[in-house]
This record gives sequence, C-alpha cells and structure tokens, in this order.
Amino acid sequence: MRCLVTAGPTWEPVDGARRLTNLSTGRLGGELANALVMAGHDVVLFLSESATWRTPLAAMTVRPFSTTASLLQALKGETTEAPLAVFQVAAVSDFSVGSRARRVGPDTWVPETAGKPSTAGGSLWLELVPTPKILPRLRDWFPRAYLVGWKYEADGDRETAIQRGREQIQSARTDACVVNGPAWGRGFCRLDREGGRVELDSSGALIRTLLAELPRPATGQ
Repeated sequence: MRCLVTAGPTWEPVDGARRLTNLSTGRLGGELANALVMAGHDVVLFLSESATWRTPLAAMTVRPFSTTASLLQALKGETTEAPLAVFQVAAVSDFSVGSRARRVGPDTWVPETAGKPSTAGGSLWLELVPTPKILPRLRDWFPRAYLVGWKYEADGDRETAIQRGREQIQSARTDACVVNGPAWGRGFCRLDREGGRVELDSSGALIRTLLAELPRPATGQ
C-alpha cells in the first residue's frame, strides 16, 4: 500500500532570525516510515528540515518541509482518489506571528518592523494567530485513504485526552487517532471511529499496531 507519513515539527517565523516551533524530534514518524517500508509498503516520508532525529532511513521517498504552509502544500501535491494510508504524525505549529509591537506608553504601542528586533528596545509584544489546520483537509484530498491523526494533550487527564481524540476523529473525518502527551501519561492510546480503544506502553507497540491495521501489499507490487 502507498503510505504518506509526516514527521517532525513545523516552524513559523517571528522575524528574519527567530522562529516559533514545537518540541518534536521526528523520531516517531521516522521510525513508523522505516517500519512500513520493511513491511513492504511504498512510503513517502515528509520530514521536517528541523527534525533532530536522523537515523538512516529505509528505501523511501523523502520530502522536506519547513513551515505549516509548506507541509500543507506538499501534502496537497499528493492529492489522489486512489486508496492509500496517511499518518499525520508531524507536530504542526498551532500559531504563527501576526503583528509585532513595542509599548512606548501606558496605552501607546508602535509597530515593530525591524528584521531582527533588538533587545535594547525592551519587551516585544507578539500577536499569535492560528495556522491553517491540515488534518481536516486530508479527507477532501484523499477521499479513499485510511487516515490517522495525532492528538498531543498537555492539560487534563486520560479521559479528557480521549474525549479530545474522539472529537478529532469526528471533526477531521479520520479513521483513527493516536493520543499522547502529559494528559495521557506514559505511552499512547489508539482510538478508532467504531469506538475502539487500545492502550500501548511504547512507540514500538504503537507502530506494530498501526502496521497490523494495513492490508499486506499484493504479491509482485
């Protein structure tokens, strides 16, 4: 089966020298891509230019991305009605920088236009605006795909994380969601559209579970 896997963090420019990004190494997506290749699948790995995980990759097509917009365009370029699997593992930045300003009085602000604002000017105020959501668009681009999203939750407890994972499945029209993060705790939880829930204690167990859900490629393909 043809598989698209995204791995690593996107980043958004603050100015000409600084970035907003996420705490993601790209390891999980990269290891999943390697395992898919070893299982006989045809894999395209979208790997962040800023991913720190650089273990040798199995034979696959690797396409770099940087910002959220670049990942969005790269995935859109793969649009097809053919059956395939898409694993959206990448840690996509939720916000980009809108306006920048300096406070010069109690109620007075001036726009900051420097390519690299100096700390000599004091505090810099940033407006954070939501980035385009990628996951909800995938069903339109890949109508016959098996889609798996990720839901990293920092706040709440396990049931909160599960609820948000199930909400993602419904709103993004995915087939499954992998929940992790501090709200879940150690390991992962794989949810599906039918209400299934599988708790997994390691990334290796998660990858084995995800591979088991895919059909074996036909002989000779």
